[in-house]
Amino acid sequence: MNLLLRIATAGCLAATGFLHAQLYVGGYRVIPVIGPAFLAQASASMAVALLLLAGSPVLLRLAAAGLAAGALAGFVLSRTTGLFGFSERGFQPAPQALLSVLAEVAVLVLVAVALHRDGFRWREAAGTEKMPS
Repeated sequence: MNLLLRIATAGCLAATGFLHAQLYVGGYRVIPVIGPAFLAQASASMAVALLLLAGSPVLLRLAAAGLAAGALAGFVLSRTTGLFGFSERGFQPAPQALLSVLAEVAVLVLVAVALHRDGFRWREAAGTEKMPS
């Protein structure tokens, strides 16, 4: 993963972590299950973002993608079926909801681009690639 992709991925992941921390401090901390989840997401995102600046092994890239995908899934659930009894509408609270979604999508795109550029193969990573005879 080249330096520019690493910095961009770390920046987007840190942004979503910051936004979740801001929402936690701004009132989400009192919401059962959701408050602690926001704090955990913010903490993990910041930690992985800092680690990405130091290097980018595949496991760290996948952790970044997992954090972003998990946050997006929580966002979708909270606006459809509800999540642990919590639900919201649209892109509220504004502007944090929209900015967070954009940053999380950017993390997924940047990680995918980096993995593709590096020639990452899922079969090789899983050890299921057939060895030449």
